[in-house]
Amino acid sequence: MYSKVKIGGHPVHPMLIAFPVAFYTAALVCFIAYNSNNNSFWFKVAVVANAAGVVMAAIAAIPGFIDWLFIPSTDRLPKKTGIFHMLCNVLALLLYGFNLLQQYPKWEDSTPELGLAIPLTAPGFVLTLIAGFLGWTLVQKYHVGIDTLPEDHLKRTAVP
Repeated sequence: MYSKVKIGGHPVHPMLIAFPVAFYTAALVCFIAYNSNNNSFWFKVAVVANAAGVVMAAIAAIPGFIDWLFIPSTDRLPKKTGIFHMLCNVLALLLYGFNLLQQYPKWEDSTPELGLAIPLTAPGFVLTLIAGFLGWTLVQKYHVGIDTLPEDHLKRTAVP
């Protein structure tokens, strides 16, 4: 099943997902760096990375959701895997989004208190890793979002 949201024949969702993964990772690492040295530079980088991750995750979710909608309902395992992939990503987005709401008001503080920054971003990061594994399962095992070769289509539709 080929992706329904494409640019120049290339699926959009896989092009976008690298951004929230990278930004979420950077946010967690920078919050940890700030926690270890209290240099407000790391806090600000973490907040910016957190915000960028939330924005890019929301943007990447749109073509991902559209692609999921077009998985045939007869393909139960890919549809179910897609739901778990989506749930992990939405939970990560909520954790990072809530963290952003808590941290952004501290932007001007000289030594902002982290509060729940690490306890919110760490599980969000783990959920993102799980979602990535599930996303790759959709591509590798169920061939969701890729263009199959004509002979592959014939094999799948041939009656033994």
